[in-house]
Amino acid sequence: MFSIPRPSRRHVLVGGAVGALALAATAVLPSTNAMAATGCAVTYTTNSWQGGFTATVTVKNLGDPVNGWTLGFSFPDAGQRVTQGWSATWQQSGSAVTARSMDYNGSLGTGASTTVGFNGSWTGTNPAPTAFTLNGTACTGGTTTPPTTTPPPTTAPPTPPPTTPPPTGTTPVAINGQLRVCGVNLCNRYGRPIQLRGMSSHGLQWFANCYNDASLDALANDWQADLFRISMYVQEQGYETNPTGFTNQVNTLVDKAAARGLYALIDFHTLTPGDPMYNLDRAKTFFAAVSARNAARNNVVYEITNEPNGVSWSTIRNYAEQVIPVIRANDPDAVIIVGTRGWSSLGVSEGGNSDEIVNNPVRADNIMYTFHFYAASHKDNYRNEVQRAAARLPLFVTEFGTVTYTGDGAVDTASSTAWLDLLDRLKISYANWTYSDASEGSAAFRPGTCAGGSYAGTAVLTDSGNFMRNRIRTPDNFPTS
Repeated sequence: MFSIPRPSRRHVLVGGAVGALALAATAVLPSTNAMAATGCAVTYTTNSWQGGFTATVTVKNLGDPVNGWTLGFSFPDAGQRVTQGWSATWQQSGSAVTARSMDYNGSLGTGASTTVGFNGSWTGTNPAPTAFTLNGTACTGGTTTPPTTTPPPTTAPPTPPPTTPPPTGTTPVAINGQLRVCGVNLCNRYGRPIQLRGMSSHGLQWFANCYNDASLDALANDWQADLFRISMYVQEQGYETNPTGFTNQVNTLVDKAAARGLYALIDFHTLTPGDPMYNLDRAKTFFAAVSARNAARNNVVYEITNEPNGVSWSTIRNYAEQVIPVIRANDPDAVIIVGTRGWSSLGVSEGGNSDEIVNNPVRADNIMYTFHFYAASHKDNYRNEVQRAAARLPLFVTEFGTVTYTGDGAVDTASSTAWLDLLDRLKISYANWTYSDASEGSAAFRPGTCAGGSYAGTAVLTDSGNFMRNRIRTPDNFPTS
């Protein structure tokens, strides 16, 4: 969200919705590995809470290539039900469940895997299913081989699957490792839902002097943040003017974030024009470069379009389904975040709501959806829609302000507190706009701070900076088991 050279914001948000659903603290059940008869392996993991659960199912083809598949299993308890699934067409009859492939994940070559999932409910107990079929064949553990004329050599007992080692450091990345989406949550390497809290840069073309070793030391150590959003404008004297230079600048900041144990959110910052297809070729070029360069890192999250506006959800979805494969070709594991309609308001600012996404989701795995707000302008109707959507979609607030949608004005403490309390309760991660010394109310630093080189403590902070530093500094308490 941000426009015009040397700041002043932009947004126009309206509309509303209702609803609620907060997930209680989750408990991770043991993984169940069921191997496929003549060619597949299935891993089923679940996060469970009282009356509900999220399940992630990974199927690996160990046999001949298949084009179109149906995964089948039965719930052990009669009270278990699939309530909403993704990345497959889910059906349940009695205790029997089937998941049929979509057009984009139906082809599985030998050794290829795909991951699907669902939200469920339970009334009695919630044991994991232990028997699976793929295209009608029982999953038992590897491919069958013809008998040989000589007995196979004696082998040692199978090695148990590796367990995730305990963290060796205390930074957010050291503790949580590679992130992934599980159900409606952002989860760490232990499969536990977490919330990341941090700050967004301003436009790199205007405030590059704010992002140096000293300022990022302050963000990591004084603010005790988890996340640094790297906001690379495409227009407004941004990437389109010097693709190589801005790509290198982003990569340097990814390195600086990694050195401090911070997650780096790479923001392809589009705003005007609002149609992401205008920048499709640039997006493919940029994300091909940064994903290839950073594929080995476990601290990178990709935000592929900042604030689409004036276009349909189907257009945004089409864009996403062309850009995501570019990233996946280099980095199959990173979390990818997709902008939403109406300046990433889930459509609310253009008279819509999250139903359009739920009914027509992006056909890709391990993705989240963007929500943006400015606390002094966007209040109960926006909060209601986020609460409603969070029960059905994985959300990430990649940008928000404590002030008005213009990026200026006084801090609305009451609305900002209500927003952050909601995000904390729902475990929705966020980045605040903006970690800069811009001459506007949303800036964290007083004007001139970045020229002085001192960033720690409260003397250099604005009202917004003080408010956000106090919120971010509270303990994360990341779960590790």
